Amino acid sequence: MTCAAAWSPPSSALGRRPGRGRRSSCSSVRPRAAAEEHSGGVGGVGEEAPRLVLLDSLDAAGVATAHARSAREGFAAQVGRLTGVNAETSIAISRGADLARAALCVAAEDDSLVSHSSVPLPVDAFISRLDDLSTGFCAGCNFPPHRAPPEVFFDYLDRYLYVHKGFRRTNGVSDVRALYLHSALTSRSGSALMLALIYSEIIKTVRIYGLLDFDAEIFFPTDLNGLPRGYDKQKSKSGDEPHIITSKSLLVEILKTLKTTFWPFQSNQSRSLFLNAAAANNYGPGALGGNQTRSLSLSAAIEMAAAKAAQHRLMRGVWTNVRFGDMRRALAACERLILLQHDPHDLRDYAALLYHCGYYEESLHYLSSYQTVMAGDSPSNWLGILEHEAVNTLRARVTLILAEDGWSNRRPAASYWTKNSEPW
Repeated sequence: MTCAAAWSPPSSALGRRPGRGRRSSCSSVRPRAAAEEHSGGVGGVGEEAPRLVLLDSLDAAGVATAHARSAREGFAAQVGRLTGVNAETSIAISRGADLARAALCVAAEDDSLVSHSSVPLPVDAFISRLDDLSTGFCAGCNFPPHRAPPEVFFDYLDRYLYVHKGFRRTNGVSDVRALYLHSALTSRSGSALMLALIYSEIIKTVRIYGLLDFDAEIFFPTDLNGLPRGYDKQKSKSGDEPHIITSKSLLVEILKTLKTTFWPFQSNQSRSLFLNAAAANNYGPGALGGNQTRSLSLSAAIEMAAAKAAQHRLMRGVWTNVRFGDMRRALAACERLILLQHDPHDLRDYAALLYHCGYYEESLHYLSSYQTVMAGDSPSNWLGILEHEAVNTLRARVTLILAEDGWSNRRPAASYWTKNSEPW
């Protein structure tokens, strides 16, 4: 095929993609309002959404949060567009929420939380870069011949993205920048989730221009090295279903990956995040007696030391090592997962982090919400039993702390972000 035979969109079509516009990177929708728009409130328990703590606590500590709040509101606005039907559509179709903008709002908030920059992440500029990447496929020699079969179409697309543009997959554990869309666009290196999102944006652009005459789907790899690739859904097999990622599940997986990566308690990889935090809780206030004090293992002591080191680095404006976690970004990921109302376990995990930050009233509220949602569910395996017992222990500890005389007049949580003690 010669370049002259390739389809080229009209010059007017090569501008900003329809429906994007040059909107602000955020919306006036408040995170709390977005959560209340969903039926059932936080966790679906039918009550008013309680306060999400992170940004207010940073404000109280004198940390500027204007850019982080703007990004959070932008994310909440996109969550508000995820209706029941839209949330379950494939990212190759993606109606309702602008997934790329939502992902960039996540990146913008986290960047603001840890970079101490007075300049917000330019969300609109990265939207433009993504649009240019998408329209670049539709122009010149990059696009397949007219009415090419699906196999040829995807061969051209794979070659454009992974060879011509040089995008490659990177493990987020080795480089956390791979977990953010703006970094993937800049370095052309990202996680499988980021590459799948970019791949889907190109397909949606082709569909908007009316150049897609078959039902395209994206195969999301579940191994450690595979790349997202497209295929004709009409020729799919029954085994392909688990490899299809929906709009909501994409956002959930992005946030779960961030939560896991930045969780401050992760020395024991065989346990759940919550159990690691619960083990560290045994070293905190409100311990329930000598037996629990004696149960503090070496790994729990390591958890506490790692968390304290991470806090120490953050207070000096240093990006924390992933091994030490990052309380700010872990809290932010939990709060955004709560806005998505995907899994009640997010309420429990958030409560565990709030306990470590000294927000005992809010911790108790989220523990109560979690137990209300899970009422009637009995754990079916040893890990579930351990988590169930740890939730009861944590709730009892928080209740004892709050029962102390005059506790409501004390504000230990306000000092969490302002302690300047040495980490050891």
